[in-house]
Amino acid sequence: MPDYTPPIDDMMFTLIALAGYNASPGAQVVDSAMVETVLGEAGKLASGVLAPLNWTGDQSGAQWNDGVVTCAPGWKDAYAAYRDGGWNAVPFDPEFGGQGLPWAVAFPVQEMWQAANMSFGLCPLLNQGAVEAIASHGSDEQKKTYLPKLVSGEWTGTMNLTEPAAGSDLGAVRTKAIKQGDGTYKISGQKIFITYGEHDLADNIIHLVLARTPDAPEGPKGISLFIVPKFLMDGTRNDVKCVSIEHKLGIHASPTCTMVYGDVGGATGYLVGAENEGLKYMFTMMNNARLSVGLQGVAIAERATQAAIAYAKDRVQGKDSKGAAAPIAAHADVKRMLLTMQALTFAARALTYDAAVHLDRAHAGDVAARDRVDLMTPVVKGWGTEIAQTVTSIGVQVHGGMGFVEETGVAQYLRDARILPIYEGTNGIQAADLVFRKVIKNDGASVTAWMTEARTGIDDERLVKRLDDLQAATNHLIQVGKADADNAAALSTPYLQQFGIVAGAVMMARMLASSVAGERRATLARFYLDQILPQADAAAAQQRGDMAVITHSRF
Repeated sequence: MPDYTPPIDDMMFTLIALAGYNASPGAQVVDSAMVETVLGEAGKLASGVLAPLNWTGDQSGAQWNDGVVTCAPGWKDAYAAYRDGGWNAVPFDPEFGGQGLPWAVAFPVQEMWQAANMSFGLCPLLNQGAVEAIASHGSDEQKKTYLPKLVSGEWTGTMNLTEPAAGSDLGAVRTKAIKQGDGTYKISGQKIFITYGEHDLADNIIHLVLARTPDAPEGPKGISLFIVPKFLMDGTRNDVKCVSIEHKLGIHASPTCTMVYGDVGGATGYLVGAENEGLKYMFTMMNNARLSVGLQGVAIAERATQAAIAYAKDRVQGKDSKGAAAPIAAHADVKRMLLTMQALTFAARALTYDAAVHLDRAHAGDVAARDRVDLMTPVVKGWGTEIAQTVTSIGVQVHGGMGFVEETGVAQYLRDARILPIYEGTNGIQAADLVFRKVIKNDGASVTAWMTEARTGIDDERLVKRLDDLQAATNHLIQVGKADADNAAALSTPYLQQFGIVAGAVMMARMLASSVAGERRATLARFYLDQILPQADAAAAQQRGDMAVITHSRF
């Protein structure tokens, strides 16, 4: 199977030269030299422990038997090494046992877990969201009870949103929560697609569950959020069980569970915050997870790119211009594919790390940085996961027929990547979020602020033109949205893609201008601006089309 080497040099360059880490609040917590040390240690676990389990985990998968889920061989030992190494605690509050490191450091660390073994990395990813939700909205007692063990990784957390009739439309949630005399609630209902809803890695699983109280209003305003532990604090098994796991296209070793609550009277749940405010609280988890899913796109693209380059250097086919036998990496079209993979991955990483740096600034009280994170979250998630589809598919193509054969391992990257545009809000939802909540709602103020910064120091005529085009598309979108929401919705996906391509180009232009980029990175930047940036023109042209073709269609 292809090896994985954490790209620490590229990570450090991206953090410092492109995302401005040294001028961020994070640098006041840990300087760049220490960041590199942290990444070096994380890389040892990622490449030496997690990566070797990726393909074997894919082949064996998680196993369900009468409510008990057993993870793939090697998973328990790997999780113990991850937990005991303190890696789960990296970005969290020291008050609850966290290391208090900035998100800008946590992101490249997490990229390693996801690149090395995405099925494994999903467990801490969901746990991270649970920590954020309880830390932001839980009571002091709930924080004291749950956060220390969730932060340490002794316990893991889940998000329980989806039901058979409530997927993207969470207002349709029907799981019930009935208040008891002691202030607890009895939870009953079914949840589906619950990542690591049951497993054998940790002593307890803390489920965060959306449910509806009997007198709650209909729709999204009537949803509450509850903590429902697998085991209660007295050691009693709660009335929650996994009744099956899904057989999926990818992420085979990540148990995707159907959870049933209340088969024998109701699971004990504890209200988080106030009744009917659950959807707002859950979005704390969702927004955290959406950035992390964009990061997964970067990670799986990096893994596929490394495998493709290694294969292309080794696979001899055809002859070079001098008539000598040559590896396929010497052929122009293969070079084009490899450059595309590298350039897209680099641009998406830069956008994601930049969001992490702004997230640290937002946590330090910077309101403008919070607006930036809100604006870029759907772009990072939406565009970052779409480039993962492109890159992993090209990776199979580079391998030719052998890429289509499972034993080479690269087909797994394509299969695993396919979930990324779907979960944590489909990319259509990301596009709608960008258009309606982040652009139209404030008349494009957030885009204007981003655009002002993006133009600073940019003199490349190709990019200036595409920034002008994006501004024109934004103005058009605002006008359309005020007149016809359906037409604005029809524009949303090409607008997100245009935004992602252009935003990625801004980062690549910065890389080209950097005195420390080096020739390899400068080549990738030139390739992106020459060969990938023009794709923004097609997305812009789509938005100038007749939206009635879409909005008036009937199926």
